[in-house]
Amino acid sequence: MNKTLAPAFALSLSALLAGCAGSGMTGPKAEASLLARSGSAVSGTVSFTQSGERLLVEARVAGLTPGEHGFHVHEAGDCSAADASSAKGHFNPAGKGHGHHAGSERHAGDLPNLIADAAGNAVFRAEVSGLSLNDGPTGIVGRSIVIHADPDDYKSQPAGNSGKRIACGTIAKR
Repeated sequence: MNKTLAPAFALSLSALLAGCAGSGMTGPKAEASLLARSGSAVSGTVSFTQSGERLLVEARVAGLTPGEHGFHVHEAGDCSAADASSAKGHFNPAGKGHGHHAGSERHAGDLPNLIADAAGNAVFRAEVSGLSLNDGPTGIVGRSIVIHADPDDYKSQPAGNSGKRIACGTIAKR
């Protein structure tokens, strides 16, 4: 590389990497470490960052079957049952029916499906509304995040016909 261009290139590269390093959201944060459930080998981490009325949800998950998987915030922060039934139902503070994550008629805990690649890995990032990291009625700290074996169809009641619970993690502030 030309010696006169090298410092400019290095500076540009560091600025680019610094811009990609964070989400740009600097509010409260929480995280859940996933535990395999229902005989699965799923592992990973889900993180949450608050920014005003929006919540950034990011996940890195391994051990999934390829394809789509239901992904929801559940009512209880208890992942102790072998099938994660101890996490109870979808988090639903407004008492609405199950629905599409982008619609107004949905559980607050209804999230977009995770999509695993051919190797069973999923990287997820979405900004959602209706959830928060505060202590109010939409607060999710102390609740759980659950991954299901099958895709959420976004319409079947009460949980989107997304099958057994294959991973569960309790959401805690960091």
